[in-house]
Amino acid sequence: MRQIKLSGFSIGDGGLFFIMGPCVIENEKLTLETLERLSDTADSLGVPFVFKSSYDKANRTSVKSFRGPGLKKGLKILKKAKRLFNVPVLTDVHCRHEVKDVAEVADIIQVPAYLSRQTDLIVEAARTKRVVNIKKGQFMAPGDVRLSVEKALSAGNRDVIVTERGVSFGYNNLTVDFRSIPLMRGAGFPVVFDATHSVQTPGGMGTSSGGDRGMARFLARAAVAVGVDGVFMEVHPDPDKALCDGPNSIRLGDVKDIIKELIDINGLIDKTVRDCPV
Repeated sequence: MRQIKLSGFSIGDGGLFFIMGPCVIENEKLTLETLERLSDTADSLGVPFVFKSSYDKANRTSVKSFRGPGLKKGLKILKKAKRLFNVPVLTDVHCRHEVKDVAEVADIIQVPAYLSRQTDLIVEAARTKRVVNIKKGQFMAPGDVRLSVEKALSAGNRDVIVTERGVSFGYNNLTVDFRSIPLMRGAGFPVVFDATHSVQTPGGMGTSSGGDRGMARFLARAAVAVGVDGVFMEVHPDPDKALCDGPNSIRLGDVKDIIKELIDINGLIDKTVRDCPV
């Protein structure tokens, strides 16, 4: 299993790390206040933490959906967040021409699920030598992730993470086949489970996506038991008022208890079981 060094901790060494934050940057105040509380929680529990928020959400259901502050303003806020709280930052890219600017701020560049087969985007992200997180498309079989990883490797970058976020199950619904996690780990790179996007109902509210945030913690428990390296959770102080992905976002006040549960489960997973070949 490839181990990746990032800001004082290792990804893929048997420990559990967390990617957390609001789906999108709504404004600077909410972003920094949320980060402060998440950082305090991670420090108190002694878990590695990567802050996630998007400067632009290009894959929204409707043209009227809130997308974020845009590249320049969004990266400025993320840069300030890194400076104030000394945490690694993850954000996603949708266009090749934005990758260079994003790499100047982000520690992890994320390739969105809908773009997980876009060769030029993956290669461009990998060329920056930043860690690249490829989210498995809702339309992809677990084994197909290897092909996306190979695109990053072709650019000479082995610091790659792959993320499971559910698979399309009929219309406006996703499901998770937990066999996917050991199958994806078979590629030899760390696997993250996206607990909140996995409970999304894409386009389920007509002009926006719905979701069932109450189920996210249960799916996260199952994923940790199967043997993931990290857990991705979109978090908001008041999900019902969130401008993006509110129905599937976890309430900020619930995060600490959820992390405690996941740490306990991870402590029961023997490394030999985690790395058992499929």
